[in-house]
Amino acid sequence: KKKIKKLVQLNKHYYDLSKPLVNDYEYDKIKSEILSLEKKYNFLKSEKSVSEIVGYKPSKNFKKVTHKVPMLSLSNAFSRDDLINFEKKIINFLSAERNFKIFYSAEPKIDGISASLTYVNGIFTRGLSRGDGNEGEDITENLKTIKDIPKKITSKNFPKEIDIRGEVFIKNSDFKNLSQKFANPRNAASGSLRQKNPADTKKIPLNFIAYTFGFERGLSINNQSVYLKELDRWGFKVNPLNKLISGVNNLIENYNEVEKKRANLDFDIDGIVYKINDFAMQKRLGNVANAPRWAVAHKFSSNKAISKILDIEIQIGRTGALTPVAKIKPINIGGVVVSNATLHNEDEINRKDIRVGDIAVIERAGDVIPHIISVDKNKR
Repeated sequence: KKKIKKLVQLNKHYYDLSKPLVNDYEYDKIKSEILSLEKKYNFLKSEKSVSEIVGYKPSKNFKKVTHKVPMLSLSNAFSRDDLINFEKKIINFLSAERNFKIFYSAEPKIDGISASLTYVNGIFTRGLSRGDGNEGEDITENLKTIKDIPKKITSKNFPKEIDIRGEVFIKNSDFKNLSQKFANPRNAASGSLRQKNPADTKKIPLNFIAYTFGFERGLSINNQSVYLKELDRWGFKVNPLNKLISGVNNLIENYNEVEKKRANLDFDIDGIVYKINDFAMQKRLGNVANAPRWAVAHKFSSNKAISKILDIEIQIGRTGALTPVAKIKPINIGGVVVSNATLHNEDEINRKDIRVGDIAVIERAGDVIPHIISVDKNKR
């Protein structure tokens, strides 16, 4: 009960107040502890279970609207074993052969705010936040201020009615001017999107990337990769790193490649979402509690990230001690934007052979000052 109470409090601060109390790693840890307890002891499951809850109840500042199709959350994977189990469960559910080939749409997961946009006869008529998954906030006027969101779509193959879903976010380059007001780009996007006055939202450089749909009437597409291509044709921005992949080994190879690119992206990503590409198969698999059976989020390690060393400066402490500090390209580590990493002393720099311009692995464990674990000499 204490753990559930704690999670409800964390959800309120994360979704409703846009002021997270802990980093993503701590949050995921509490959530998985609750889920494993429920799995072990069936009687602990209740309506307040985290397996039933998505997000947080909508704010009183906005009108509440029910989603025609619920906005579910995703289950997480953190290791190779998790991915093997995910695929095994799908094959078992489908009663397929063990060598059955599954194609996944692998899509980097942007760390922003989910939104659902309703189009009727090509006209953007309503925009909702995720809310608690069943009911969202009507933030239409605020969403209309975002240039990436088409207000009218004239393509012949655009469905009669559809809820286009995606993520609202702020680019890291734009966040520099807002970093005095907000802890990280996600908070900035959340706070800006839920302003009472759309004129205030308009002043903030918000972006939108589309990746799925909820309710639809007249959608004549049968898989995710084609749907993403159509989104692009209809005038929506889609993630340039989306890929169609088969096999757990290939998923992991792509995961490692994308993690290396993280430092050079102008938006924060906290993992990769794998969705079964075939819509008919998705339908067959359906959902379990508050998450689809056909998708999983492969999270990056939330206390490590890869960035570029821009400079090395010497800091002088109160006692006169000299400490070398690496100035790095700002990167989000566990919900905190990091731009400095301690290099401890000269011996440490020599031992790890750290140089300006290097691509480095930075670690931030708990509240410890971020430090450099290693550099990639092949990237010199």
